[in-house]
Amino acid sequence: MKNKETGIITTVNNRATITFERRLPHPAEKVWAAITEPEQRIKWFGQTSIEAKKGGRIETMPEGPPAPPEVRRSSGIITEWDPPRLFEYEEEATTIGKSIVRFELESDGDETMLRVINRGLKISDARGYAPGWHAFLDRFEAHLNGKSLPEWSKRYAGVQSIYAG
Repeated sequence: MKNKETGIITTVNNRATITFERRLPHPAEKVWAAITEPEQRIKWFGQTSIEAKKGGRIETMPEGPPAPPEVRRSSGIITEWDPPRLFEYEEEATTIGKSIVRFELESDGDETMLRVINRGLKISDARGYAPGWHAFLDRFEAHLNGKSLPEWSKRYAGVQSIYAG
């Protein structure tokens, strides 16, 4: 059952892209801070270090997925940095290799349209990553709204069938 929070997986030449769009009742600056500030990211995503500039490094350790740290850890280079509108980085993770993660923010009055795009994935990896992103974005929204965050693994399990293919 698809709804407005559900991501879309598209494929071209055996590579997949996951795209999520979420309309958030917060200004872009607040959304940007929650995406890019390590002290906020740790609350909804996991440990993150960001060298806040194009060409800077990003290191992440997502919390939630039931995998050892060496499997969850990723690192990469920031390829686009345009606060508070665009943040993109190329990451390399043990489980999926290289992919591009992109956050686009579009202001609309006191609201923000957030697009999260993860591209360059193998199709099989996208089917596993999409429910993970869904769970993280649900946690992200709860964080922004000052509500208790859903448990990642329960949320993942609750939406996994949507992305099974």
